Amino acid sequence: MDGPPVKIVSIYITGFYVKKALNRAAKEILVSAGLRRTGGRVEILEVLQQAKMPLNQEEIQAQLDRDLNRTTVYRTLESFIQAGLVHRCFVRERAWHYELAHNCRPLQCHPHFTCTNCDRTLCLKDVFLPLVKDIPDGFIIQRQQVRIEGLCPNCS
Repeated sequence: MDGPPVKIVSIYITGFYVKKALNRAAKEILVSAGLRRTGGRVEILEVLQQAKMPLNQEEIQAQLDRDLNRTTVYRTLESFIQAGLVHRCFVRERAWHYELAHNCRPLQCHPHFTCTNCDRTLCLKDVFLPLVKDIPDGFIIQRQQVRIEGLCPNCS
């Protein structure tokens, strides 16, 4: 009977240290971006740091420990976008999806893959596509984003 309590304690301690490290990193990121370190901002940034895929505002809000209203979450995300910490990846079902901007270059975001069967969207951080060339006169590319659709490895 000694095994399970030790495992639970070990998992708790590991989770505690991971949470503490995320909290410290989030605070440092906010300070370096010139943003105030409010509890809500820190927690929203922690959610995005832990995310394995882009999240919409509702998904971010559902993962928060504190009760922040939609307007606060929206304004926080907008301040993160203005500071270059977060970017909007794509719109799906009329909702923007957000992720940390550190995996993208100024003109180009890494591609995203959306499975047409299970509806999950995954980041393809190690896939690089060339920037569009030979675009008609008068168009100015400000940012290139690519979303690929098909079947993910679990569904194919």
